Amino acid sequence: MQRPARSIRTFAAAAVLAVACAAPLSPASAQQSTPDKAAIEQIVKDYLMAHPEVLIDSLNAYQKKQEAAEAEAQRQALVSRQDELFKNPASPVLGNPKGDVTLVEFFDYQCGYCKAVHADVRRLIDSDTKIRLVYKEFPILGPASITASRAALAARKQGKYDALHVALMENRGQLDDDKIFRIATSAGLDLDQLKKDMQAPEISEALQRNLRLASELNIRGTPAFVVGDQIVPGAVSLDKLKELIASGRAG
Repeated sequence: MQRPARSIRTFAAAAVLAVACAAPLSPASAQQSTPDKAAIEQIVKDYLMAHPEVLIDSLNAYQKKQEAAEAEAQRQALVSRQDELFKNPASPVLGNPKGDVTLVEFFDYQCGYCKAVHADVRRLIDSDTKIRLVYKEFPILGPASITASRAALAARKQGKYDALHVALMENRGQLDDDKIFRIATSAGLDLDQLKKDMQAPEISEALQRNLRLASELNIRGTPAFVVGDQIVPGAVSLDKLKELIASGRAG
């Protein structure tokens, strides 16, 4: 996991100051009542040139500490947001609603990786009839993604969420509003009713809740999968999905 460049620069500056404070001054320098900034900077430079591993080791330790803190925050969020993650009625459920293990997927209809893994997700729930699949619409790739997610959630009113979801996922190329509505019509939806249902406040609230939940779970991209206490980012293979399910059942 890469840290933001600004955080690294901030820490590097702090490390330099620490070295400056720790580096021994010459006897002549020690007798001065006012530190010579140029002299201190030269001492720091000379020290780091002679021992570059000091700064590298410090940066690595800092990064590990940050990653550990993020992992702990993510773990706590998983524990505290169980109902929002697994039981929110605003999130579509496919597969077996009473399954013995739940797989959650955060996705975007314009995400190529989501499209790549889509077929394997469907094969998984077709081959294992005890999986409960929860879809979290997570439109982060532009206005067309938001329109597509609003349309898909609104399609539930007509009992056609899955039909529109599959059609949007199997679409190739970029989406725009006109294309989304053509796909919706082809999927058998009443377009006038769909457009009306898309404006319902509960649609906006569902999307906002998904965005907040993803932020709390430190999910920054799509796709991302959650099973039990595991969060797995990125497009994973069918075998990896099966491993996650097996681990979820065992846990």
